[in-house]
Amino acid sequence: MTTLVTPAPAARAPGAGRLYVRRFGRNRAALLGVALFVLLVLFSVLGGLLSPFAYTDADFTALTRPPDGTHWFGTNQGGNDVYAEAVHGLRRSLVIAVSVSVLTIVLAAVIGAGAAYLGGRVEKLTLAVIHFLLVVPSFLILALVSHRLAGDWRVLILVLTVFGWMTTARVVWSLSTSLRERDYVLAAEFMGVRPWQIVLRHIIPNLGSLLVVNLTLGVVATVLGETALSFLGFGVQPPDVSLGTMLADGSGSITSAPWLFAFPAGLVVLLTVSMTLVGDGLRDALDPTSVSAASGGTR
Repeated sequence: MTTLVTPAPAARAPGAGRLYVRRFGRNRAALLGVALFVLLVLFSVLGGLLSPFAYTDADFTALTRPPDGTHWFGTNQGGNDVYAEAVHGLRRSLVIAVSVSVLTIVLAAVIGAGAAYLGGRVEKLTLAVIHFLLVVPSFLILALVSHRLAGDWRVLILVLTVFGWMTTARVVWSLSTSLRERDYVLAAEFMGVRPWQIVLRHIIPNLGSLLVVNLTLGVVATVLGETALSFLGFGVQPPDVSLGTMLADGSGSITSAPWLFAFPAGLVVLLTVSMTLVGDGLRDALDPTSVSAASGGTR
């Protein structure tokens, strides 16, 4: 998902950072999103300390048991504790989502801004590659590659990154074509600053609002993409667990054992809602043309 945000001016006022924080702090929905995300991260990191079970432990005396005092979220068909699986699955999905979002933003910023500034053949070749990859059925390639490589989550991060940077890079390129004509860029050229230093120091920083917003919304897109792949059996593979694999395991027993599907589905919903609220709040705070930012930012 790509969100257009007006690039910030080259020279910011000294109190611009405090102004952005103040705008964000007035947005109650965004603060709710931050609180939800922090709670989910704490749950994924510390939640395992509250349970005596590991996600790989199997209790063969409690197969498909509903939630009770021993197994708080119940157990699955193999006797695994669903609470322990939810903690590990959320942590695995968060690691994949945040890693892919950061890597794709870095790639998109460097490639898009670099192509716009260098121009000429480099720009034409880069755009040709971007447009080609955009029309390639990436989901099928992702499914094929991740499945053939045994569903390793590290490989999944790699392939999701390779096929996830193009749309943002196209937007970065479009905005950078105007930034390359700014006075501060021309002054840096006159002073003999190297092209890549100009890209990294003068062009990319002025796209900060766009990149920050897309970083948060990219987490949502990656969570949904990883969940879909794992749900279809092409993502994370057993014995590892993610929210997608839990949804796949619980989808066949929604009526007989609804807790197997309900708990991971609830975590996916909370995660996507929290990051969407944070992304919207950052967009409103960083974009001076935003209607809600101009009106005070409260919702």
